[in-house]
Amino acid sequence: MTHQIVQTWAPTATPILSEKTFAEAAASYIEHGGDCRFIDPIIEYFGNRPLASIYPFDVRQMAITLFPTQSNATRNRQALTPARAVINHGYDRGWCNLIRIKKLKEDPAKPRQPASAVWMHAFIRQCTKDRLPHLAALVLFMAQTAARVSEAIDLRWRDVDLAARRALLVKTKTGRNSLRHLTDEMAARLRDLRGEAGDEDRVFRFTNRHSVNERIKAVCRRADISYKSSHLCGRHTFATTAIELGTDIRTAMEAGDWKSASVFLGIYVHPRLNSGRMVADRFNAIQFDASI
Repeated sequence: MTHQIVQTWAPTATPILSEKTFAEAAASYIEHGGDCRFIDPIIEYFGNRPLASIYPFDVRQMAITLFPTQSNATRNRQALTPARAVINHGYDRGWCNLIRIKKLKEDPAKPRQPASAVWMHAFIRQCTKDRLPHLAALVLFMAQTAARVSEAIDLRWRDVDLAARRALLVKTKTGRNSLRHLTDEMAARLRDLRGEAGDEDRVFRFTNRHSVNERIKAVCRRADISYKSSHLCGRHTFATTAIELGTDIRTAMEAGDWKSASVFLGIYVHPRLNSGRMVADRFNAIQFDASI
């Protein structure tokens, strides 16, 4: 007698998700090294709501509620991204399902032009007239080292080696120190500024980035040139100028402490206004009507 074995399959049991709240997941996320910037308003919004009950629609509504008048770029950066990081952390810990949160559609960024050599000449000349050597040196330092304004104004004399023409940016945005190299002109300007300043004194004397931009704006107005923020005449100018001078992409990124090529090329390197004419002129070097 032949016996037939019949195999039956029981339906897969639905996993029992944890009742962990968003606030608890956020606390765990921060405890394990997560970025705590922008997170407090999101914790206040979701609070003790179970993490597993939050869906993509809820996250997008949170972003719009917290930032009703801001752009979608701000909502994505300060709401969706940190909330998604917390939810993904919760998924890693088995507290919720993995969900896909699409970013809100962003408007195309307005084209911005970094500081040209002509702009820099006009700005520094006006600083000289206004007797603002520290502001001139600060803007030149950012343009030639890609230092962020917060890093530049926090630079102390103890971290500047004028003999070796180097400056150490301590605890940069990336979370680690970054060494920058100075041009001869920059080193000479810093020697003139040093005077009797102590090792713990700020190199450029400014303590607030907002006051830096206000000073830049005032100088631009007196010089009758367009206003460029500290970030635009700093990292944007460094990246664009380095590429224009023939520096290869990898070297320029390393010098300015960029980690992402897409960010470096997509945001910080700007094409010249007459790029089409420049490329056409380069092609003039190849002539096809000459006799072979």
